[in-house]
Amino acid sequence: MSKKRALITGVTGQDGSYLAEFLSDKGYEVFGLVRRVSTDPFVRIEELTEKGKIQVIYGNMRDVATLTNALEISKPDEIYNLAAQSHVGVSFICPDETMDINYQGLKRLATEAFHLNPKVKIYQASTSEMYGNTLPPQNEESVFAPVSPYGESKLLAHEKVVVPFRNKGFFICSGILFNHESPKRGKHFVTRKVSHSMVKIKFGLQKTLVIGNLESKRDWGFAGDYVEAMWLMLQQDTPEDFVIATGENHSVREFVEEAGRYLGIPITWEGKGLKEVGKDKDGRIIIKINKDFYKPNETFISKGDFSKAQNKLGWKPKVSFEELVRMMTDHDLKILS
Repeated sequence: MSKKRALITGVTGQDGSYLAEFLSDKGYEVFGLVRRVSTDPFVRIEELTEKGKIQVIYGNMRDVATLTNALEISKPDEIYNLAAQSHVGVSFICPDETMDINYQGLKRLATEAFHLNPKVKIYQASTSEMYGNTLPPQNEESVFAPVSPYGESKLLAHEKVVVPFRNKGFFICSGILFNHESPKRGKHFVTRKVSHSMVKIKFGLQKTLVIGNLESKRDWGFAGDYVEAMWLMLQQDTPEDFVIATGENHSVREFVEEAGRYLGIPITWEGKGLKEVGKDKDGRIIIKINKDFYKPNETFISKGDFSKAQNKLGWKPKVSFEELVRMMTDHDLKILS
């Protein structure tokens, strides 16, 4: 029996890297679409290719000819569209680019993919940001009300591409993933910024962690758990959308405190609002708040209900919040030591 073939867009990102390893271990022949850049991506291509995990195809979600080329080379049974302008804050600065990659990019990919192979299965990486400030817990029936260009672009991709193609009989589904983190997360994301900065503070390489809204709450899970859910969705007989989450939420403050606890840096909070600071046991200020790091439209609370995924896919998260924070902090300890 021939190997299954998979094409992953966004393979050099956090999720793409974990998914490439997961599928390779499952016996897949894995192809990764890589956008050529002059600097190293978050996950270096060599880390995947040296292990024989993927075959690289250069291309771009904004260039339909390169997508067609990637599809003709890879001849995939399954496509995992993880490529995106995925930073919510940056989406306010670059809304047109965000829309073109996240919405039009999927439209280009799905159109070409189904034209070449009507039986191919496509997974679309949707997001909890599509819910905006809809009250938790959010599930597959909750109202979508995005408050960022990123959330809007992903919602358009879902409503204008996923749903219409599925209604025509093609296999395409959305994984509505809540925040998922890992040691592979880029340092411009708040979780990795916290773990990396707290370790630098421990080693005396940095005096202060400057951060935004401490009260913002997220449903944080481990990316390594979530890629299994992506795969499970494409193993079903019919395409359906699934919320993937932990069912818990924690504040940025809790993330900072847990990282500090693991590093032996207990934090004491003083002051209120933007004047609040976090001090170490010697009374030194190591945490400050800067309003510039607040998002223009902040989604304050997210908490997903993954019961459908548990019932239909047999999926549930394995890594706890505390384990996730310690995993990321320990990774930065090893790097910086």
